[in-house]
Amino acid sequence: MRVDHTVIAGTFSLDGQTFDVDNNLWVIGDDVSCVVVDAPHRVPEILKVVDGRKVTAVLLTHAHDDHVRVAPEVAAATGAPMFLHPAEEPLWRLVHPDVPMPRPLADGQEIAGLTVIHTPGHSPGAVCFSLPDEKTVFTGDTLFQGGPGATGRSYSDRPTIERSIREKLFTLPPETVVHTGHGPDTTIGAEKDQLRA
Repeated sequence: MRVDHTVIAGTFSLDGQTFDVDNNLWVIGDDVSCVVVDAPHRVPEILKVVDGRKVTAVLLTHAHDDHVRVAPEVAAATGAPMFLHPAEEPLWRLVHPDVPMPRPLADGQEIAGLTVIHTPGHSPGAVCFSLPDEKTVFTGDTLFQGGPGATGRSYSDRPTIERSIREKLFTLPPETVVHTGHGPDTTIGAEKDQLRA
């Protein structure tokens, strides 16, 4: 299993405010095919990481604009279907009012070797993608180094995200590497200690 990564700078807008953000892009697969996790900011930088491989899916952790803004363009450029949890439709419509909803993701679903974990809180349909055999999880904006993702905006809720993390993510082995949507990696064990503190 090959995991490729880059950071793409751009903006995040919601509730009438806009912020500068740096998004992690994760591309998971082998030398022939791959999946893209989230689609931040600019298509050429995403396709550079894909590096000519066949993209079998564009997997979206949630529908905030910094994670899905160019998802339809990536899908069109690669011929890959997009996937998103159905509970994200209100946020998807804010970014792409005229684009059909991506294919649905469901808790426990397996796609391209990844297991979908529904972790609402940062947004209603936020998901993480686990590679159990690799002891790796891609958490989007649900869990960062230092604790849960932000819950100060529309469609988010702090008790819900904490429950998702405790019940869904903290059941993973403590040595599981956490690849986040923004910022550095961490581990499940390190974040258990943070949330207890």
